[in-house]
Amino acid sequence: MTLISAQDGLVVPPGGGRTLVTPAQQVTFKVTGEHSRAASSFEVVVPPGFDVGAHLHTRSEELFYVLEGEVDVLAFEPLVRTPDHWREWRSATGQQYARATPGTVILVPPGCPHAFANPTSEPVRMFFQASPPPDHERYFEELFEILEAGPPVDQEAIAALRVRYDIEQITPLRTAGPAADS
Repeated sequence: MTLISAQDGLVVPPGGGRTLVTPAQQVTFKVTGEHSRAASSFEVVVPPGFDVGAHLHTRSEELFYVLEGEVDVLAFEPLVRTPDHWREWRSATGQQYARATPGTVILVPPGCPHAFANPTSEPVRMFFQASPPPDHERYFEELFEILEAGPPVDQEAIAALRVRYDIEQITPLRTAGPAADS
């Protein structure tokens, strides 16, 4: 995966890209800020029980495309931002979380609360794009360093990391646990 010149494109074959793996998540860097001024692109494997927690970014726009599996998703401003159980949230227009299946696209503009969780017993594979680069690249690299240093996971370090990379956490991040929030 090498960029030849500013006028050449980039072809990343299946399985290509640098992959970071922890028990909590797997992220493969497909397109980075080195290759694109517009967005960073990743393939993400979300394990059973993982819940990123409701959060928002004031500067970043994100796009998710479900490739395999089913994942619960939310992308709206709720009537009330309760500090837990984002699946109970409702918007002023009646929106609530949805079950995303292969082929589902989720677009998240800056400032929009969003969340995803894998409530199933199978891993979920998603394409994920974040703009502008390279904030999410650096965030993933530093997050994996924190996760690899545990257990126990240093929650204060994760909280500081999220603040540094424009992530306002609204409900808790859960790296493992029951198949669905209750």
